[in-house]
Amino acid sequence: QVRLVESGGGLVQAGDSLKLSCTSSGRTFSMYAMGWFRQAPGKEREFVAGISRGGGRTKYEAAVEGRFTVSRDNNKNTMYLQMDSLKPEDTAAYYCAAKGGQIMTAPIISDSGSYDYWGQGTQVTVSS
Repeated sequence: QVRLVESGGGLVQAGDSLKLSCTSSGRTFSMYAMGWFRQAPGKEREFVAGISRGGGRTKYEAAVEGRFTVSRDNNKNTMYLQMDSLKPEDTAAYYCAAKGGQIMTAPIISDSGSYDYWGQGTQVTVSS
């Protein structure tokens, strides 16, 4: 069992930055590929960014590429999402997720249904 806890959300203005964290319980964090997803009111949950087990490979949704950076520190059981140049359309609840059963070279999955564990989410609100 993996428990994920997100933190770092808040209310910011357009153009500002935020850094989200996702901390995992247990000793097997490095066994999981990780992802960030977001869900705005009235919309479906969407993939934002993903990172491989070792952190060497990343993948981004087109709308955030170049503005967001995903990283992880396996020694701290934590994944991060650095969000720069935030826009009002980035407003959403942000969730982290863990996907098990991945070999080190597995492709990063953007399908939310493929992830095994989810955090409770942290709200990001960007005002114009």
